[in-house]
Amino acid sequence: MVDLLLDARALLGESPRWNSADGRLYWVDIDAHRIHRTDPATAADEVMQLDGPVGCIAPRAGGGLIAGLKDGCALIDAWGDTPRPFGPQMLAGIPEQRCNDACVDAAGRFWVGSVTSDKANPAAHLYRLDPDGALHTLFGGLLTSNGAAFSPDGRIFYHADTPTHALKAYDVDPATGLLGEGRLFHQFEHGTGRPDGGTVDAEGCYWSALWDGWRVVRLSPAGELLQTVELPVQRPSMITLGGPDLCTAFVTSAGKNLTDEERARQPHAGGLFTFRVDVPGIAQPGFGG
Repeated sequence: MVDLLLDARALLGESPRWNSADGRLYWVDIDAHRIHRTDPATAADEVMQLDGPVGCIAPRAGGGLIAGLKDGCALIDAWGDTPRPFGPQMLAGIPEQRCNDACVDAAGRFWVGSVTSDKANPAAHLYRLDPDGALHTLFGGLLTSNGAAFSPDGRIFYHADTPTHALKAYDVDPATGLLGEGRLFHQFEHGTGRPDGGTVDAEGCYWSALWDGWRVVRLSPAGELLQTVELPVQRPSMITLGGPDLCTAFVTSAGKNLTDEERARQPHAGGLFTFRVDVPGIAQPGFGG
């Protein structure tokens, strides 16, 4: 059963990340320039207001957060602190791009992609930011970098360029962070939703939130559809697995750009939703910087 944890009315909820250190779910409202910190036990929600879009966040191994902002990545040392740029600001001077989806690998590296509002020009990229601040461009030719997640052994990296309706899988060397060739993992039919944010569980199955699809799905390590969870919102944006036993799914959603008719069908668009799963998630490493 899907429950509404928080009627947040987010414009563009994204990047839910469970922080086991304080038992809170951290997530962002990109277009409202906000980071949320939600206690699932009480639904108490704290908000940190930034002065520009925040595309993604992740806890740091030493405390605080890393965030992907308009121009690049930044560190937030403690809740409420002003973000301080970290690493090359690769999107500075590119007004049509900002950071989007991201994840952290077992070595503490931040894999972050960009999104472009110029949909005629696939100029977005996927980057890897190392704990020492070195930035590596992994590949480009993207419109909306999304779906970043790793297999339990860290040897497969999952990624989606959302408008293509395709999820891809890449071999990766966990020691060096170097990617091999990509291959098609799952192709969603047009009109059934597009793969947005995702996560991997302890069995190596991939959960994908389907934008405009009203659902999240669980795919086997071979890319086969195993499970569908229907949601009361049209635009689920990302799923993560958390809670004390890592068996609670948290799903963010978006409420912007809906017609009056669409909004009437989904009064809780932009909300934060939960449901229980049988297979736990994987404890997520913190960024090492």
